[in-house]
Amino acid sequence: MKRHIILFDINETVLNLSALKPKFKVTFGDESVMATWFSMLLHSSTVCIMTNVKTDFATLAGTMLESIAARLGVELSQTARDDILSGFANLPPHNDIKPALAQLKSAGFRTVAFSNSSLNLISTQITNAGLMEYFDDIISVEETGSFKPDATVYKFAAKKLKQPLESLRLVATHDWDTHGALSVGMRAAYINRSGAIYHPLYRRPDICATTMEDIVKLIIEKDD
Repeated sequence: MKRHIILFDINETVLNLSALKPKFKVTFGDESVMATWFSMLLHSSTVCIMTNVKTDFATLAGTMLESIAARLGVELSQTARDDILSGFANLPPHNDIKPALAQLKSAGFRTVAFSNSSLNLISTQITNAGLMEYFDDIISVEETGSFKPDATVYKFAAKKLKQPLESLRLVATHDWDTHGALSVGMRAAYINRSGAIYHPLYRRPDICATTMEDIVKLIIEKDD
């Protein structure tokens, strides 16, 4: 059976988070703080999943920014805080995204933006990145009150799309996200944008590559 619907994680997978590095350089004097902040954000969202804390990704992003500023002894002004967080809504797409999505759609696949961010933020991000025409649908986890990789959110996406889990494939640059999708019966494709090893204890997808062009080529080959 051809798998017509491909879901895409947004932050880091589709959009280039590195665009925020200059803002972190100005505020913290070190652009590498951005990676630490994003890791803290993902860690915090996972804790919220496990302990049933109801919040949203934007709130956690702000809280973790304040947390790392306090940890580093940096006075975080409201202006700097707002500048970094607003930049999150204006991330550019990776250079390989538009041609890859266009190729996938030409091959008859439906594409869906699927993120931990709110529906409003995802829509803003996709619009500002000039990608709205490349996605057929947008799904946020916010209605579930949880975050990826909670099994609930993948099941929620399948329900929204009115498709069985096994008919869907998730593309992500986070191994915990592809692992989460595989754990509930979805297929996945992992794009290695960081050069990091894939976690050896996580379920590994049948498609792995370093560019979105290669990911799409393999999807078209395997899912026909």
